[in-house]
Amino acid sequence: MAVTLKEVAERAGVSRSAVSRAFTEGASVSVKTRRKVAKAAAELGYSPNLFASSLTTRRTKLIGLVSNNFHNPIFLQVFDLFTRGLQDRGLRPLLVNLTDETDPENSVRMLRQYSVDGVIVASSTLPPAFAHAFRHAGMPVVHSFGRYSSAPAVHVVGIDNRYCGKMAADLLVARGYRRIGFMGGPESATSTQDRFAGFIAAMQAHPDIAVSHSYAAAYSFDAGRQEMTRLIREAPAEAYFCGDDVLSIGALSAIQSAGLSVPDDIGIIGLNDMEMARWENINLTTIHQPIRQIITSSIELIVAMLEEPDRYPESRLFPCRIVERGTLRPPAVRAG
Repeated sequence: MAVTLKEVAERAGVSRSAVSRAFTEGASVSVKTRRKVAKAAAELGYSPNLFASSLTTRRTKLIGLVSNNFHNPIFLQVFDLFTRGLQDRGLRPLLVNLTDETDPENSVRMLRQYSVDGVIVASSTLPPAFAHAFRHAGMPVVHSFGRYSSAPAVHVVGIDNRYCGKMAADLLVARGYRRIGFMGGPESATSTQDRFAGFIAAMQAHPDIAVSHSYAAAYSFDAGRQEMTRLIREAPAEAYFCGDDVLSIGALSAIQSAGLSVPDDIGIIGLNDMEMARWENINLTTIHQPIRQIITSSIELIVAMLEEPDRYPESRLFPCRIVERGTLRPPAVRAG
């Protein structure tokens, strides 16, 4: 049988209301009483009912962790870091899957049912309208991996996807490729749009280089493999910026199945630097996204908003860097 609040009160020699206050954050209770209650609770093995205490505090400590791309292995790392980080702050993550959801208001209704204290939208493919809908509903919200804006409507934490596109284009040009392709994720995703915009802007400085672009149906292995298979049938480029590691790995699989090799026949650069990219049989050259720092910053913001809901929205950008591995041709060796 579970230990009751009444039993703790009797062991501590205090009233049940005193026990309740001792376990309620910010409640008025003396240090002596709090110590007596803590000692009695430890001896009896008592744990307070957090849902019951939320009726008093009007705080559930639930944080909706919203995402939609569960096919991408990078989100195993994302969810691991988010859930542990929130729990370390005494908060409770509520994972919400919005795959195939198109109406932000449905998501608002769902999160209201759980009486969450705040929402973290952890997605680069959900439209900004989802985060905005939570804000309009009066919920503290942070959009992690969201689209940068100099005047954001909600807190945004992520990377400069346009600059990442430029980084990839500049590297492919520097490696001497003359036919270069962009193979992005879903065309509707803001991350895809911004990576392509940065890529194509950089390539405009090189009119002598042939540039192509295409889009995979999703940020997934199968979508990357399917799109690269199609490209190989239609005279592929010499190298591709795939815009995402899992797309890149799907593309590598298609290239291998076609009897071609990387980087001898086709070069590949991805984005994220997920753990799988480092595996010896993949060895993917990629752009490192500082996921841990993005998540830590996102949690800091949502915690701050619980105390200051009207905190002015800000954008926080973290720099990326290229990680050299084995899927692009090496730099040319200069004579001399």
